[in-house]
Amino acid sequence: MSSTEPPQPSLSYRDAGVDIDAGDRLVERIKPLAARTRREGVLAGIGGFGALFELGKRYRNPVLVAGTDGVGTKLKLAFQLDRHDTIGIDLVAMSANDILVQGAEPLFFLDYFACGRLDVEVAARVVAGIARGCELAGCALIGGETAEMPGMYPPGEYDLAGFAVGAVEKDRIIDGRTIRPGDAVIGLASSGPHSNGYSLIRRILEARTTDLAADLDGRPLADALMAPTRIYVRSLLGLIGVVTVKGMAHITGGGLLENIPRILPSNAKAVLVRSAWPSPAVFAWLQQAGNIASAELQRTFNCGIGMVVVVAKDDADRALAHLRGCDESAWVIGEVQARLPGEAQTQVR
Repeated sequence: MSSTEPPQPSLSYRDAGVDIDAGDRLVERIKPLAARTRREGVLAGIGGFGALFELGKRYRNPVLVAGTDGVGTKLKLAFQLDRHDTIGIDLVAMSANDILVQGAEPLFFLDYFACGRLDVEVAARVVAGIARGCELAGCALIGGETAEMPGMYPPGEYDLAGFAVGAVEKDRIIDGRTIRPGDAVIGLASSGPHSNGYSLIRRILEARTTDLAADLDGRPLADALMAPTRIYVRSLLGLIGVVTVKGMAHITGGGLLENIPRILPSNAKAVLVRSAWPSPAVFAWLQQAGNIASAELQRTFNCGIGMVVVVAKDDADRALAHLRGCDESAWVIGEVQARLPGEAQTQVR
């Protein structure tokens, strides 16, 4: 006597956890957002297999500069607070500011959004932030990838990565080689922790009962912690046309102590005066709440300075006037000095 197995039900991709229709709806939501970022050079963007961008004749001898980054565990705080509208600005800022330090104008940006189950409303809020970041950086959002991968991420969570490409004339690349003792170190204010140190921030929040709605210098603590990373592109591209910029450092993970040395010649050090700039209240709160040593604070967080610019001492006043005219808070925070063998390349006094 033979037995037969009952027929198996017909399965779809949606049964496996991937909703193609939701993905299509998201693309339609994204298109007008991307359209707002369109700039000269975009030939084809959202919707194709690949985005097209033409450098055109604005450049004589262009060098492409590329950068990629994410926003780290700041995402965990975004999930906790249900704040998805500005995390995309952070994403753009991390890559756009990075390529900016070599003098590059950001041209276009691509994003990668990955989740276990696609929530179109949340994803649209994230991409709206990415588009806003691109507008602030003057670059076009020309493509990306939305990956729905069941089982890869906890419910309600997602991951982000971004990719920026810019261009600079080969003879105008800024690499720090002309930095000399006596040069001025200018600091541009950050908006808060930006997108670095959030594993420590979350550890502090978990270790104590914290009211994220509590007032911190006139605003909720949650607002101070989630303030989007400042994008310095327009201000600093303009500055390059006003004075000779010798070097720029984006102050990310590692803080002032580890990022400034990346642009200094081996025989130079940056000596910073800690009293030369005000620090946002959020850093004092973090230091007190986490009992963080000053040296640890300085190598984890930006401590109020999101970008450093090195110019000749005689150009410092003109540079400050330009930056302040661009609504940047900026100060001379130190100077470049000769470095002896074995000395740290950034010293805070």
